[in-house]
Amino acid sequence: MRSLIGLALLPLAVAVPHASHHSDSTYDYIVVGGGTSGLVIANRLSEQKNTSVLVIEAGGSVYNNPNVTDTLGYGKAFGTDIDWAYKTTDQEYAGGSSQTVRAGKALGGTSTINGMVYLRAQAAQINAWETVGNKGWNWESLLPYYKKGEQLQDPAQYPFLDGSGVAFDPAYHGFTGPLKVGWTSTQLNDGLAQKMNTTYQNLEVPVQYNRDPNGGDMVGYSLYPMTVDSELNIREDAARAYYYPYQNRTNLHIWLNTHANKLTWKDGPEVTANGVEVTLSNGTTAVVKATREVILAAGALKSPVLLELSGVGNPDILSKYGIATKINLPTVGENLQDQMNNGLQFDSKTSYSNKSADYVSYPSAAQLFPNSTAVGADLLRKLPAYAAQVASANGNITRTRDLYRFFKIQWDLIFKHGIPVAEILLEPSGTTYDTEYWASVPFSRGSVHLSSADPTAAAIIDPKYFMLDFDLHAQAQAARFIREIFQTKPLADMSGAETSPGLSTVSAGADDEGWADFIKGNYRSNFHPITTAAMLPKELGGVVDSSLKVYGTSNVRVVDASVLPFQVCGHLQSTIYAVAERAADIIKGRV
Repeated sequence: MRSLIGLALLPLAVAVPHASHHSDSTYDYIVVGGGTSGLVIANRLSEQKNTSVLVIEAGGSVYNNPNVTDTLGYGKAFGTDIDWAYKTTDQEYAGGSSQTVRAGKALGGTSTINGMVYLRAQAAQINAWETVGNKGWNWESLLPYYKKGEQLQDPAQYPFLDGSGVAFDPAYHGFTGPLKVGWTSTQLNDGLAQKMNTTYQNLEVPVQYNRDPNGGDMVGYSLYPMTVDSELNIREDAARAYYYPYQNRTNLHIWLNTHANKLTWKDGPEVTANGVEVTLSNGTTAVVKATREVILAAGALKSPVLLELSGVGNPDILSKYGIATKINLPTVGENLQDQMNNGLQFDSKTSYSNKSADYVSYPSAAQLFPNSTAVGADLLRKLPAYAAQVASANGNITRTRDLYRFFKIQWDLIFKHGIPVAEILLEPSGTTYDTEYWASVPFSRGSVHLSSADPTAAAIIDPKYFMLDFDLHAQAQAARFIREIFQTKPLADMSGAETSPGLSTVSAGADDEGWADFIKGNYRSNFHPITTAAMLPKELGGVVDSSLKVYGTSNVRVVDASVLPFQVCGHLQSTIYAVAERAADIIKGRV
């Protein structure tokens, strides 16, 4: 295995992106952001030989970076020069401290530093996109694009996975796409997966085994696949999948270590972008021209700020920094949603070697809340007040009636369609069982906005974590659920004391208030920010239409997590890959 890894990481010529920086350069398409979505778009558009594509990426190549390639290296890249490490404002509803939101600053974007989890969404969640006004965006239409990008590596061909418990349903997967998906050689195969399955089924309200949570039904217990090259045991990121194998295309160009400052506009009655002002790697400023479209794929915390720097947004915010309003679109940067990640720890009576295994469960409301009917009824009564509170906090930029509609759709997803309301991860390490957990669909909404006309200035990021009390209740109940798991056999016989927070810190019967200090003092961002350039009808506060084109422009699109109208219960990357695949077909006129 070592020789194969070494071969994969050699500084081969094919691993060196080519670039030619000319201030008078002109391309058909400019893609701002060489990450998860940007490289998909660039790859698919450059399949057309008569079409030239430029990708502008603020980071560099991380092809040989061990903090990226190591499948056991999650977190090693955090705080390094390939991590944007965005800082939020002090969170008034969540302990008063700032949080760090991780995002990749490299060719491959956040897919180079994330947890590699390949988990999609519940079908009903994608169908809700169409329900709210995005015609053609539903599970049935998106599933082919999940499959188009995927190259699932059948675990049956890897003997090291024998007994591990991993499984899949081939009907829901692709086997010829660019992105390798599978399981690693470090996956535990010691029977723990089966014992966890028995534990979940022994709960008072059982959580059944889900053979494949990527088929549109996520509820249950399973072992998820990851974006890895199973043979070489290295991370598969967007650059390895969508760029390096194709970089010899003469019509596909990448400018690395190049910062996009703002869009430039043609003169005339139509609002048409004709290029992007950039700061090149040598520190000089230039304008690169686009003859057809500019596509923003810089992420949910960067794309809306680029729109604002370009004069697209709320005039009250833009004028504060001396930016002339090109398009009055006040919801740019609003509706920011993220999940809050917490963890509990327990002693293990078994010592686990340096191997990887994440045992995931996705409980529904009926499984998580002992009194789910009463919880649902109470939440339904609160939705009008929630909508009014969020609208008031953003100066009524998003209207109360529209927020109520969104919240009611989310309520229906939870209590009528039975989507998962939490993700519970168990990770054995040494003599410890670590758990990570989060409520998957929080209601709180915040914003991201520019803080200056200087494109290098940090944005003002305020997710408003725990603004609404249901979010704390769901987080506390997920912690109680974990305690129940560890009190259930056979896991109960394999584990010891709870070491964090411990019963002396949070008592066995603690109510939400009893959990609040621990949760708000120990949570972090789950690094899943979305909806800051929402794909919604304009009258509902949308920033892009169902073709992902920015309202009021003739040729500017956003293709990244900014556009997702609702949070997904899975991890973002698989859905972003699929959205970008479909977006490429929309741009090509195939949808």
